[in-house]
Amino acid sequence: MVTAMEKVNHIPAKANMSVDELVQAMLKAGVLGAGRLGRAAGIVRRMFDDSDYFTFLSMSGPMVPGGLRELICHLVDIGHIDAIVTSGANIVHDLLEAYGGAHYRVPTEKNDQELREAGMGRIADLFVYEKDFEVFEKQIYGFLDGLPKDKMTTLSPSEFIKELGMTLTDDKSIIRQAAIKGVPIFSPGLMDSMLGFHMYTYSTTKAFTMDFVKDLRILGSIIKESKKTAAIMLGGGLTKHFTMGSTILRGGLDLAVQITLDRPEAGSLSGAPLKEGVSWQKVQADANYETVIGDATIVFPLLILGALS
Repeated sequence: MVTAMEKVNHIPAKANMSVDELVQAMLKAGVLGAGRLGRAAGIVRRMFDDSDYFTFLSMSGPMVPGGLRELICHLVDIGHIDAIVTSGANIVHDLLEAYGGAHYRVPTEKNDQELREAGMGRIADLFVYEKDFEVFEKQIYGFLDGLPKDKMTTLSPSEFIKELGMTLTDDKSIIRQAAIKGVPIFSPGLMDSMLGFHMYTYSTTKAFTMDFVKDLRILGSIIKESKKTAAIMLGGGLTKHFTMGSTILRGGLDLAVQITLDRPEAGSLSGAPLKEGVSWQKVQADANYETVIGDATIVFPLLILGALS
């Protein structure tokens, strides 16, 4: 027997519609990308409203250069994010701005050779000045020189980032805000960044090393003590796997949302549907999860503003 079917409710052409109203209209439409975004916002709202959830935010790709810095900082500030897992690059670009630098839109008339000659490094349609990286390098070397001797060989990446965050004065810095709020920032690929490169060059002249295994012990303790776990994952790769993999200790995530542009056909984790994680015990069998296919710099602000309203 055919059961009663829900019809698609079309998104109204309403002037001055709020973000929340738009996301709710997408939920009522219920299909394709609009439906996925509407359902994802509902899942994120559950993460934010229930204090039993330990909520991760993982970030791959240029999320800080791409304009999400202040939004992420705000989520940390108001207590909706309990831990961050990020690429080393996002840490570098947060620090770049904290030290007075900025990100700029690429002049359309310039090609890459002209950008190189002008001391600019390009990321898609934005760029940074080499001079800002020079300031960054000096600041990092100064920070390393100021570390107590007993911490030069004992810190994990998350502890190192916290120490670094406590030296910053920029209130819009994700790293500073996380340090103040006690939100750990894990970066399993920290060495694959300009920060990692400067740590390497520093270690060639002075005793300095980092304990990456220690972060797994720290993360393991967090997972074991958490009643429920949740994650918002921007992009895939190492940060997505590190986030999901850590929750194996308690059978996987209870709530999960991923925003990705990657496809599943090649078998990569970045494009893998979240339901695949059930077989690996990275997602609970009865978990509530949603994948939104799209550019995180578009989808994430809609998702968060819709969930916060």
